[in-house]
Amino acid sequence: MKIHEYQAKEILRQYAIPVQKGEVATTPAEAKAIAEKFGKAVVVKAQVHAGGRGKAGGVKFSPTVDAAEQNATKILGMDIKGSIVKKVLVTDAADIAKEYYLGMIIDRASKGITIMASAEGGMEIEDVAKESPEKIIKVLADPFMGLLDYQARDIAIGLGLPADKQRGFMTIAKELYKAFIANDCEILEINPLVITEQGEWLALDAKLVFDDNAEFRHKKLFESLRDLGEEEPAEIEARSAGLSYVKLDGNIGCVVNGAGLAMATMDSLKLYGGEPANFLDIGGGAKAEKVTAAIHIILSDPNVKAILFNIFGGITRGDDVARGIIAGLNAIKTSIPIVIRLVGTNSIEGRKILEEANLRSAETLSEAAQKVVSIAKEREAGK
Repeated sequence: MKIHEYQAKEILRQYAIPVQKGEVATTPAEAKAIAEKFGKAVVVKAQVHAGGRGKAGGVKFSPTVDAAEQNATKILGMDIKGSIVKKVLVTDAADIAKEYYLGMIIDRASKGITIMASAEGGMEIEDVAKESPEKIIKVLADPFMGLLDYQARDIAIGLGLPADKQRGFMTIAKELYKAFIANDCEILEINPLVITEQGEWLALDAKLVFDDNAEFRHKKLFESLRDLGEEEPAEIEARSAGLSYVKLDGNIGCVVNGAGLAMATMDSLKLYGGEPANFLDIGGGAKAEKVTAAIHIILSDPNVKAILFNIFGGITRGDDVARGIIAGLNAIKTSIPIVIRLVGTNSIEGRKILEEANLRSAETLSEAAQKVVSIAKEREAGK
């Protein structure tokens, strides 16, 4: 789950990581009042989950209270990559001497937590990684040992920090690691982390993404920080129906029962020239109500030209799955072509039921992927 910058900074404050003063405004008048309270130049920043706010004009330096009000007027209501700005963070401006990047992510490949840092702070870290990967320092922290002192010191030295700034950096890095672990984060980063003209460390921006699988451990926190207005409506509907859904940019809707099967399905579609429109996992079984909800969610995406069901019958019997799909399709009429790959327990009986209902079925994933890609391309060409 993503949260806003002001929410992430509030969490950083709990770990004594230095951040600027800042308050949230939902109107230009509120922004002006906050700027008056600070009594100095401020920065007005759009609060949306989308990246690239600065390039889109969603971050504006405001030397006077009138400028803060005018900039809030410009930013509120702005569309940034599909997110409409409904609130801004008004924060006091800092005198920046040098910018750095500090972040950490779950590294599934190494089964650890990778800490990344760069002296190229303030830039998109993805651009730095692409154009100058040697400028990013990476350290792998063992989940049981944590970020050790010598590792934090190595990063500080690698950044070229003067001796009198290394201790402060090490403290921030270790506290950030504590926040990362305690809150079950997938990503936690400060960009930029700056040294001010006065020689102080300051986190100017923060990004935090929670691991959704840890929601049961932070239920109240998730409820208090979740901004439904920033989430994809289909993802909200899927969550309420007990489904896992991630929207993508393609035109083939994918309904599967299992995350691994979803990965294989999307890989196969790409192999045969298709583009998945989503990742929709209905979990174990394929009861009519879940199938109905899945199709309804997929059809809410106007880009979808065809749907692929890829269902593995394990404990769940294939014939039961087939009846569930038919019942679901009867409940929600659609003209979008559907291809169903059914394999596993009683799959032969299941495919027979599907064929009797005039539904396209396939025995292998390769066959199903080629069929649905072909259909999607024909419909795309004919639109």
